[in-house]
Amino acid sequence: MEASAARQFFIDLADELGLDSTQFTQELDDGVYADYVAASEQEAAGLGLPGTPSAIVDGKLAAGDGLPRDFAPWDQYVSSAIMVKELEARQYNEAPPMNLEDGKRYTARVKMENGDEFLIELLPESAPETVNSFVFLAQEGWFDNVSFHRVIPGFVAQTGDPTGTGMGGPGYALPNEIDPDLTHAEKGMVAMANSGPDTNGSQWYVTLGDASFLDGGYTIFGRVIEGLDVVENITARDPSIDPQAPEGDKITTIIIEVE
Repeated sequence: MEASAARQFFIDLADELGLDSTQFTQELDDGVYADYVAASEQEAAGLGLPGTPSAIVDGKLAAGDGLPRDFAPWDQYVSSAIMVKELEARQYNEAPPMNLEDGKRYTARVKMENGDEFLIELLPESAPETVNSFVFLAQEGWFDNVSFHRVIPGFVAQTGDPTGTGMGGPGYALPNEIDPDLTHAEKGMVAMANSGPDTNGSQWYVTLGDASFLDGGYTIFGRVIEGLDVVENITARDPSIDPQAPEGDKITTIIIEVE
């Protein structure tokens, strides 16, 4: 773009943004901010920014036309990051020691804020570390007032993150525990969400349809044996489509029953 065309472009842009275009034109011609702009350009070059739009997010360079131009997605991201940071005060340094009793039957009664409830049969023989962690977190109140932040009809209803962002966890990670005799093919299977092998924390989901393509990558540690209709009626919520969606349906508490 030629200098004269560039000059007019910026003047028009200033006018479009509601600035005092007369003052802007005078200061542009006088080079009032030339040194500042040049210094900013050098700083950007030093940081390795390839051009605009570019941003540094959590210390990592992000660039390209795919970056959000609106304020709302950035506000949502920052708010989520703050909530995850604040969660650190409640996190644990390591997974709890094994405390399951041999030969006992473990169930988890999930009480919802609307008064409904459903019952999960836990499967310690298939996933002992996962069940042990789930029991520990439930008894610690970790799941109290936690929402189902991701609910995709016909797929899964996911919860377990106190921040409701899908980014929070207990501060430790558990290994995958894969029982080949268990499958996601049925409704009501309960399994751990993760971001890759051996990254299981506190987020878990209930299948709402045949999700057998998840088999082998996610730890199944329980099944809903009562109140599956309650799970199926949890309000749909897909943060990937609508990050500003109202908060999901909440769990009041989870009561562990041992027989």
